Amino acid sequence: MKNIVFKGITCLMLGLTASCTDLNETVYSDLYKDNFYSNKREVLQAAQRPFTHMQSWIAPIRGDGYYYHAEMSSDQVAWPQKGRHAYDNGDHMRQHYHTWVDTEGRLRNAWQGMWTGVGYCNAAIGDIEVLDPAKLGMPKEELDAILAELHVLRAFHYMKLMDLWGNIPIVTQVGVPMNPPTRPRAEVFQFIRQELETYVPQLLPYTQNLVGRVAQTGGYAMLADLYLNAEKWTGTQMWDECIAACNKIMNGEAGGLGGTPKLAGDLLETFANTNRSAPEALFQYAYSQKGGFVWDWIPLMGFSNVSEALGVNYAGNNGYVVIPTMFDSYADNDLRKSTWFLFGPQYKLGTTQPILGTEEYNGKPLIYVNSIRRESQGDITSAGKMAEGEENSGARFHKYKTGLTADANYRENHFMIYRLTEIYFYKAEALMRKNGGAATSEAVELINASRVRAFRPEDWNAARYTTASLTLDELLAEKGREFIFEGKRRTDIIRFGRFINGSWWDHTPTNDAQKEIYPIPYTQLANNPNLIQNPGY
Repeated sequence: MKNIVFKGITCLMLGLTASCTDLNETVYSDLYKDNFYSNKREVLQAAQRPFTHMQSWIAPIRGDGYYYHAEMSSDQVAWPQKGRHAYDNGDHMRQHYHTWVDTEGRLRNAWQGMWTGVGYCNAAIGDIEVLDPAKLGMPKEELDAILAELHVLRAFHYMKLMDLWGNIPIVTQVGVPMNPPTRPRAEVFQFIRQELETYVPQLLPYTQNLVGRVAQTGGYAMLADLYLNAEKWTGTQMWDECIAACNKIMNGEAGGLGGTPKLAGDLLETFANTNRSAPEALFQYAYSQKGGFVWDWIPLMGFSNVSEALGVNYAGNNGYVVIPTMFDSYADNDLRKSTWFLFGPQYKLGTTQPILGTEEYNGKPLIYVNSIRRESQGDITSAGKMAEGEENSGARFHKYKTGLTADANYRENHFMIYRLTEIYFYKAEALMRKNGGAATSEAVELINASRVRAFRPEDWNAARYTTASLTLDELLAEKGREFIFEGKRRTDIIRFGRFINGSWWDHTPTNDAQKEIYPIPYTQLANNPNLIQNPGY
């Protein structure tokens, strides 16, 4: 973190690789500050640098970052060993069993990646806040809105850092101080709260022109998220504040794509390759194959044989699978079960010709099964273990649809960071917690408005919730079904007290409250003597 200096940021932005490795050459940061900011376009280029970096840790593009730790430590998906593949030094098993240590390489990558993002935000804020909008040909209000975006984005980084590590430093200037001290989580929370409450109202309402940037919808979603977790993170309930932030979004006060955000009418719209204009979107990470910045969801996809099944030209490393107990939580008539997963026999697209396996089922039809065990060796009854998977173990990711290679929008999918359905769940939970955990009629209406998309009309009467059937436990279960693969689960089950006390497939409770936050990587402790390791590590 202390190595995120302005010269390094300048080199990354301008591609001055040679000058970054020769410390005797001219420091280009002075030239950059004096000559670069001459118009609105250059201001936006600098302000967008933290966004382009954020994809390295927020989305499932590789096996580390925030997303990896939010999903691998939880009760929905796992990355089991599959024959000779995916042991990976036991990294994924330690996440599943909650036996991680402070030398985890993937945890170190997450720390470094997220703090680098803070550094980019700090650098851009420091540069832009001293600019004269008149000299740039920009209205002051527009420049202030860009600065507000950077403050809010930095607060989002801090909220995710605090979520994983709890007690962390607070740094608002590049390199000042060089060895920042650890601050208690409650103090970090108040810093985030003050930043968001100050700058979110200064953001622009969400419109199509702001897709891929932070607008008011994204900012109020962050505030609702912060308030919902306030009791867990600080010991103080903020249910009313959460509800108020949700209402700002739901009432259309914060803008939206199409005017006011609206729930998608089906299960596909929000995740389709045209979702850049999805009416449910509040804050999305903008990917585009046309723009040369494609979303490579490598951990989520199977080997190259999956390409024939989907009619695409990409594949993965056969990493994530759905935990059997999670897949079983979907009713058979729940349309999400047949829409968001690859399961059962796999065929070449548009045919009845089976996709063939390449490992344990080499030359045999590939059939994804809801088990993780050595069935090729005759085990068809055991519960299985993380080390006993095969190439066909577990249902697979199919929530985002990229389209066929000939599709004009092939691989144009954006990654949804916040969507309106989540705000419905936030408000419903806050209402229920204010009501002693019991569902109110409004909470039921909010969750049913989302759930109705998952059932055919003839099944809906039996599937709809009532104030009796929508308990807090059921709310958590339904939220898991709705938000699977979206990187939300760890935070939810911690808030519901299930992270250290819950049981799921091949995972027994640790009953260790210290596991609710991760250890600070030992390399960072060695570099910064003012960091204090979290308790228990």
